[in-house]
Amino acid sequence: MKPFFASLAVAALLSGCASVLPAPSGSALLKVASWNLEHLAEMDGQGCRPRVEADYALLRRHADAFGADVIALQEVENRAAAERVFDPAKYDVVMSTRPASERGPECRGLPGRYIQNQAVGFAIRKGVVWSRNADLSALALGNPNLRWGVDITVAEGRPLRLLAVHLKSGCNSGRSSTDPDCPVLFDQLPVLETWVDERARAGEAFVVLGDWNRRMASAGDAFFDGLNDNDPAEGALSLAGRDRSATCKTRYREFIDFIAVGVKAAARVKPGSFEEYVYDQPEAEHPSDHCPIAVRIQG
Repeated sequence: MKPFFASLAVAALLSGCASVLPAPSGSALLKVASWNLEHLAEMDGQGCRPRVEADYALLRRHADAFGADVIALQEVENRAAAERVFDPAKYDVVMSTRPASERGPECRGLPGRYIQNQAVGFAIRKGVVWSRNADLSALALGNPNLRWGVDITVAEGRPLRLLAVHLKSGCNSGRSSTDPDCPVLFDQLPVLETWVDERARAGEAFVVLGDWNRRMASAGDAFFDGLNDNDPAEGALSLAGRDRSATCKTRYREFIDFIAVGVKAAARVKPGSFEEYVYDQPEAEHPSDHCPIAVRIQG
């Protein structure tokens, strides 16, 4: 497929370099975010990142400080785990309906512990009007250990379709046929492209966000170029914050978490609103190995 290069106007909008007309009176400005919570378990002392109540309290503090309206979640064991961070008095939590996955590989650096169920979902601030669409189960390719996409529509003013994803890990660049992870990731591409194209042909404003496990902002990235073709033109994707370097971890300067917006959604992104929230602790004490990212989108 030929890569589609978004117009300079859209690129400027997402990087904060363009002026836009004032928002209509009374329209909502939503802070839409993505956050991988690194093996967030329901119970204390469980999983590949065993936590105690003080750790959950720290995550709650950061969630409050971040102040997003809609947060796509990754690496969460279940709804009860998510609600230990996102108070159900403040947020609606919706998780993938995928059956719990099988026991995964051994946790890195924790002999005898194994990866638990990793689900995708959303935390949605109370008062935000939303509805749920069918999960994108096809994204798992029939593998019980691959994550489903979670699909919601937010209706604060003009509707906005949001798809939360957590794609196959292990193929963060290139397209090696000998790497067992790359063929799986690239098999997920047409599933995602079908969802994007359907939204575009229906005339919907849409966003795909989450942990893509891929350095898609790199020039000529095969995965993003394959997804971002010009058929239909309305399905062209722009990466919010594409011109920014990641600062969450000193070792990694390229994002693998992204907020990808379609043409209609891109026109509603507040200029310069892309944000990477960095914890106020030393890196060794970060409460997750990912920092949240967000943009503000006009309703």
